[in-house]
Amino acid sequence: MTEDAARIGDLRDRLLGRLMRGIPGLVVNASRQQRVAGNLNLTFPAGDAQALMRAAPDLCVSTGSACSSAEVEPSYVLRALGLDEAAAGRTLRIGVGRFTSAADVDAAAEMLIEAYRAVAPAGAEARTA
Repeated sequence: MTEDAARIGDLRDRLLGRLMRGIPGLVVNASRQQRVAGNLNLTFPAGDAQALMRAAPDLCVSTGSACSSAEVEPSYVLRALGLDEAAAGRTLRIGVGRFTSAADVDAAAEMLIEAYRAVAPAGAEARTA
């Protein structure tokens, strides 16, 4: 389990690095050090999380915590972290698992960056170029 957690954490960090280079202004919610290895919760600088999910249909991501993923309203966890409703509406939860590969992470990063550029309001795209 320790080896899996380290590998998964490395993949999570790889995904985060690629996303942050492609989407300036991306915010990581919660601690970067004290977290579950495969969990990444991100608030995008503009746009809408639901639109991002529709623009990247091959990715399995969610707008809420695992225990509330069927709900459309912002997660109570995001509110507890201090996110307002607008920021929570731009937030996605991404999971990296035991069978995720580096190629999967790279492909997911590219899909999310392309999706963000497709759905971000005019002007936001210029900030991310």
